[in-house]
Amino acid sequence: MMIIALCLNSLVLISLFQETPTNFEDLGKLLLGGVAAAIVVAVGFTFVRFRLRDKKPQTSSFISISSDKE
Repeated sequence: MMIIALCLNSLVLISLFQETPTNFEDLGKLLLGGVAAAIVVAVGFTFVRFRLRDKKPQTSSFISISSDKE
């Protein structure tokens, strides 16, 4: 569901950029803005992922590889 929302937001953003007339002087600003937006999204995604991981209790790190003998 999250992927659909991100795709929809990116399509809206792309259509917004296509409607505004751009020339070669503005491309550097658009590139810099895109990089900044990508960094913000990556930091936000990492922050949310760490918060969700902290809410779940961590399982035991011990894993037994021996089978049960009956």
